[in-house]
Amino acid sequence: MTTKDMDALERLPIIPLRALVIFPAQTSVFDVARANSILALEHAMSADKRVFLVAQRDSTIEKPHIEDLFTVGTVAKIKQIVRHPDGVLRVLVGGERRAILADMLEQGEFSVGKIAPMITQPLEDINLNHAHARVLRKLVKDASRSLDSLSNETAGMISGERDAIAMADMAAAHILNAFEDRQEILECCNELERLNLLEQKLSNEIQISQLEKEIQGRVHETIDKNNKDYFLREQIRVIHEELGDDEDSELERYRKRLDSLPINDAARKIIEREMRKISHMAPGSPETSVAMNYIEYVLDLPWGKYTTERFSLEQARKVLDEEHYGLEDVKKRILEYLAVLSIKGDLKGPVLCFVGPPGVGKTSIARSVAQALGRKFARVSLGGVHDEAEIRGHRRTYIGSMPGCIISSIRQADAMDPVILFDEIDKMAHDMRGDPASAMLEVLDSEQNCSFVDHYIEAPFDLSKVLFIATANALDEIPSALRDRMEIIEVPSYTYEEKLQIAKRHLAPKQMSENGLNGNQIRFQDAGLAEIIDGYTREAGVRELERLLGSVCRKVAVSIADGNTQRSTITKKNVVTYLGARRYTRQDVEKTPETGVVNALAWTSVGGETMPIEVAVMPGGGHIDLTGRLGDVMKESARTAYSYIRSRADDFKIAGDFHKNNDLHIHMPEGAVPKDGPSAGVALTCAMLSAITGAPARQDVAMTGEVTLRGKVLPIGGVKEKLMAAYRMGIENILLPEENSKDLEQIPTDIRDRLNVKTIRNVDQAIDYVLMR
Repeated sequence: MTTKDMDALERLPIIPLRALVIFPAQTSVFDVARANSILALEHAMSADKRVFLVAQRDSTIEKPHIEDLFTVGTVAKIKQIVRHPDGVLRVLVGGERRAILADMLEQGEFSVGKIAPMITQPLEDINLNHAHARVLRKLVKDASRSLDSLSNETAGMISGERDAIAMADMAAAHILNAFEDRQEILECCNELERLNLLEQKLSNEIQISQLEKEIQGRVHETIDKNNKDYFLREQIRVIHEELGDDEDSELERYRKRLDSLPINDAARKIIEREMRKISHMAPGSPETSVAMNYIEYVLDLPWGKYTTERFSLEQARKVLDEEHYGLEDVKKRILEYLAVLSIKGDLKGPVLCFVGPPGVGKTSIARSVAQALGRKFARVSLGGVHDEAEIRGHRRTYIGSMPGCIISSIRQADAMDPVILFDEIDKMAHDMRGDPASAMLEVLDSEQNCSFVDHYIEAPFDLSKVLFIATANALDEIPSALRDRMEIIEVPSYTYEEKLQIAKRHLAPKQMSENGLNGNQIRFQDAGLAEIIDGYTREAGVRELERLLGSVCRKVAVSIADGNTQRSTITKKNVVTYLGARRYTRQDVEKTPETGVVNALAWTSVGGETMPIEVAVMPGGGHIDLTGRLGDVMKESARTAYSYIRSRADDFKIAGDFHKNNDLHIHMPEGAVPKDGPSAGVALTCAMLSAITGAPARQDVAMTGEVTLRGKVLPIGGVKEKLMAAYRMGIENILLPEENSKDLEQIPTDIRDRLNVKTIRNVDQAIDYVLMR
């Protein structure tokens, strides 16, 4: 078409229609809400009231362009417009003729189309016209019986039309359901082809409607008429059977996932059983939701999914050294374990259990092991767990049931072979709901955990490839059967030098980064860090030290926010301005011997401590008072030591009736802190004998060891922590059971060289060394 021809075309306001087709010679009503369409109507009303109605290809487009509209539409005349209170216009139009949208122009806020007449190939054979009219009347009559949407009045109006072409447009407008079918009839320019096409589509509509009624009839025969939910489900099922289309159903999706997973036979049977149950349940019922949640959870487990290990012993050593300073024995044992693992290729062996005071890095060591192996890491906190169901899961008979922490961790890690850390395994409790420690026996047993059954999953799950690591503060709190399944690796408390290096290399940079500081704004001198360690912390680990460094960084951040641009240097002298007065002062070792007082060495869950033991003698009737919150074992040690002294009264030149005429009061300071254990036997013996005989006791000596009634000194535990405590207090002379001499290898060489450790086999050696008789 030439430019001149285009200019000669009729121009009409365009009203885009959504899923609506207007036919010629038809009166139609529709609503208009879009602002540009309202303006187009107002423009048409001010002119000849004629508009071009054309359907959108995509009804979601708010402002369609020419490519978004169909080519063929209808020229219509506006008969009436009614404005609703909400601004929407209800329009009554009468269709006039088919037309083609040749071009689309913008005229202000609305669109105007260049409209070309649609050249139609007419049906000139009158007899053929009458024949098609009869066919259409019969199809309309059949449709009125099959389609509930076609009323008898409308069918009569259509059948009353004598011309087949006009009847076709009316039938298409009122009977065809699909918007695309109506648009196809509108676009057909050959009248004979239009009639044939319409008759075919009407026949399809009637057949589909009849088939639908047959399906509904079969459904009514198989279900209870009063069960509406069941009726709807069966109707959908039969429709799917007739159409052969169930690809998008949830059950089909589950079946596809199930077929693609290397799931074990037991779990597969359970899932298939659940899917069969769902197929017989009413949609939307609570039971259906529970069953579908179960299937989703089981299918989401990482069946057959393993991490590709990139294990290298050199890389593992590098990771451990970078993340942890010191702990050489611990890292050596971990590397041995990993080396065996890399050679054997399986994990059938003891589970590692790191035992040590809080804050020494047990949890971070486990995370480093996962990093060294290139495996996923999951942490399970067992502190306060007292219900077996938290380990094994809840049975699905309970409302709100869920899997246990083992399966949950596997799903979280999304791998069959993660590193799972059982944190604080010694803090588990038990009550009437079960004993979680007993449930852990199967998990940590390499001969049984290949078929671990969670109560929620109800199917065996292979845990044999999982690397389990546990942490604990106190070994005595772990049940013996559970302890037997683990290899204990003691993580000792840090030495003063180790804390200093950890603070320099890890804690200070970490706190600077977390508080938005850099090296140009703050600097920690070694002397400043040493002052914080020595004067503000008394711990085996470094948690309090990290908190204090964070406090210093925050105060520096406040100073910077106030406008201070100079770098803050933390020195030994100015630590007090950031943290206040020293919390702990180092007490000088008493040079002068005292009567009835000796220094004992004790082990606590936070490290070693020096503990003075005081004994006073007074007239009385042979009574012994024990104060300072002493446990039963320590009280028995005190009675054992006293009995030993009485048995050798002549050797110590003690009067035979001393025990009848005198009382003893044994006290251990810091009375609010519970104390227990047999390792104070040597110190109790020396303190009582000093008080009874009046012989002064050296105050530059600290001692530990259990004493028998025959005076033998037995070995004790916690040697490293105890000796480190003595070193911190400046006590260099140590009495240690002879059988503990092998434990001296755990002490760093530089500290061991500064201590004078004397090993003893019996308590007489301690008495001779400590008492000045």
